Amino acid sequence: MEYRIEKDSMGEIHVPKDKLWGAQTQRSFENFRIGIEKIPYELVGVFATLKKAAAIVNHRLNILDEERTHAIVAACDEVLAGKLDGNFPLSVWQTGSGTQFNMNVNEVIAHRANQLLTENGKTVVVHPNDHVNKSQSSNDIFPTAIHVAGVSLVIDKLLPAIAALKQTLQQKSEEYNHIIKIGRTHLMDATPLTFGQEISGWVRMLERNEEMLTIGINFMRDLAMGGTAVGTGINSPVGFGELIAAEITKLTEKQFHTAPNKFHALTSKDEVVAVHGIIKALAADLMKIANDVRWLASGPRCGIGEIKIPENEPGSSIMPAKVNPTQSEALTMVVAQVFGNDTTISFAASQGNFQLNVFMPVLVYNLLQSINLLADGIHSFNENCAIGIQPKEDVIDFYLHQSLILITGLVPLIGYDKAAQIAKRAAKEGITLKESALATGEVSAEQYDLYMNPAILVKPR
Repeated sequence: MEYRIEKDSMGEIHVPKDKLWGAQTQRSFENFRIGIEKIPYELVGVFATLKKAAAIVNHRLNILDEERTHAIVAACDEVLAGKLDGNFPLSVWQTGSGTQFNMNVNEVIAHRANQLLTENGKTVVVHPNDHVNKSQSSNDIFPTAIHVAGVSLVIDKLLPAIAALKQTLQQKSEEYNHIIKIGRTHLMDATPLTFGQEISGWVRMLERNEEMLTIGINFMRDLAMGGTAVGTGINSPVGFGELIAAEITKLTEKQFHTAPNKFHALTSKDEVVAVHGIIKALAADLMKIANDVRWLASGPRCGIGEIKIPENEPGSSIMPAKVNPTQSEALTMVVAQVFGNDTTISFAASQGNFQLNVFMPVLVYNLLQSINLLADGIHSFNENCAIGIQPKEDVIDFYLHQSLILITGLVPLIGYDKAAQIAKRAAKEGITLKESALATGEVSAEQYDLYMNPAILVKPR
């Protein structure tokens, strides 16, 4: 491999000749060979957007000349277009402020900007700190990037995935609302409901999660930029925070505003904890939905077997004809990961010391992983399972009329104790509930048919 010599405040270092990064990136690359987890790809694009916005604002404030501004903006656009992929190699497990990643972006943009200037016959030089990082600090741009990346991914990827699954289930709820089935609580028989009503509970979960996420991400619309190193805004011009928030809003087409207190914005990650808590709530509901689906599809002959789900792949290397609820399994494993991520985020957010939280790379890694995994998992579950759910009406009807819990319908007529005696006698003697009820002389056939009509029992009160 061919190398070039790069310099920083600590001296010279060899950098691969075909890479655009500089000395600080190379030092981080060599000093933190930990794990395989890299700074999330989404953060590269977000940082490029923030650097572009900063250059535009700095030029507007007359503290960055036009030639450098145009070169920095052009380099940022190339990052956003994916043209400079392969130049962002740093590990999550680095400095907790994300300084080395910030410098990685600064160095790559500066190097490419200088190439563009040279190609155009310009003699000015773009410096990674003095120009690309102008009016910024790693301490304010990294938390800003966390917020912009989180809000953007939720809006662009997670909410659409939720909406698609919700639509599928809403259609199923309406289509199957006429099918009466036995309810189950404590994994035991309970009073009846319709299959549509059962699915409507899943629909409302997703609807409620949409509402909570839409409100929750508002807490992450406050941006730390303008606070620079410790929140005072040192080396940042007056009004930079407001201007950069407006420019980020313009570039991302998502509403952001400057944080009212930069000291809070740098050291506290409570807003991320709150949003990920809502994401965890979504994950908990998805666990319930996925489990319900695989329970209801279990068997198919020796389990509950009330529904059919798509048969996507063979389920066993040894048992022919076995098909498993693999989409439920995949989604519930995603949920397990999200629960673990929430613990990591909660602990990381608790570690703000004095003016800065230094757990930011692991925090954003887990936040973005949760959003991406859930969005992908929901999409896969919807396309490969939920859309193909079909009720097995013969099985549903069999279970409905086998259950002794239907006796609950007679309670308003004869009371709890007598109804319990009827059910126990039916179970003991192996007769139907109707036979047991009529044998008591307490209930006529007409009364039984009226009070025990499943269509009446499932009618919402």
